[in-house]
Amino acid sequence: MKPLLLIFLATISFYSQAAEDRWAKIEIKVIPVTDTIYMLEGAGGNIGVSYGASGMLMIDDQFEPLAGKIKAALKTIGDEAPTYLLNTHYHGDHTGGNGQFGSNSIIMAHQNVRVRLLDGDTQSNYPAQALPVITYSENASLYFNGEEIHMTHTPSGHTDGDSMVHFKTSNVVHMGDNFFNGRFPYVDRGAGGSVQGLISSVESMLTLMDDKTRVIPGHGSLGNMADLKDYLDMLKATSDAVKLMIADGKSEQTILDTGFDEKWDSWGTGFINQERWIKTLYATYQ
Repeated sequence: MKPLLLIFLATISFYSQAAEDRWAKIEIKVIPVTDTIYMLEGAGGNIGVSYGASGMLMIDDQFEPLAGKIKAALKTIGDEAPTYLLNTHYHGDHTGGNGQFGSNSIIMAHQNVRVRLLDGDTQSNYPAQALPVITYSENASLYFNGEEIHMTHTPSGHTDGDSMVHFKTSNVVHMGDNFFNGRFPYVDRGAGGSVQGLISSVESMLTLMDDKTRVIPGHGSLGNMADLKDYLDMLKATSDAVKLMIADGKSEQTILDTGFDEKWDSWGTGFINQERWIKTLYATYQ
């Protein structure tokens, strides 16, 4: 066998093993939110679970290679497969497991989630059983486990197909990626997201909350109304800072060099660092 081919095959083997090791090391943590609602942490977006007399309902399902671990974690809550699977939006770290759950679960989402999962390169990764079979244009309600569950479409926030899920009886909200707790967010402008829409989405959900509301973020630790208010303050303060520097004629590079007030330093330790967030804001307000 030729040396270059040997090197090529060895390289493929190395990266394949690295990918397997990545998933093998991930632990799915089950975090009680109330007596009937749970948050699952792993890799990708946080999962929400409701379990009770009606059965199990799940919100999002992270990456496909984690489906086995997620199913094992769900069995520590209840034996049934989820009756309903709600997708907060289309990104693969929230819908990657759809194909593993879709044969036993009814998938619900905003209509734009189905459209985007069928679009372009994603189509081959999402067979029919992985697609939402119930969609809605604005809002939807589901009555399950003694809960009145509202799925509220928030247009042009993180994407153009976001839904936030409100468990009215339990006073719990799953925000999807409209909320990165203690972190700068990712706004997918290429998929219809916008900073202004994100701010409006958070403001609208805050009107439904009180000091006892538990808030499941798309990314980050379990939060509450105060955490969401801090997040909104960050969105507005950093937006205002960039808008002011743009008005003063500063270039993107100058704004990057200047940065934000040091009070926001810890917010850049997640997936989106300060540089990426400034670039998003600059592209939004220039």
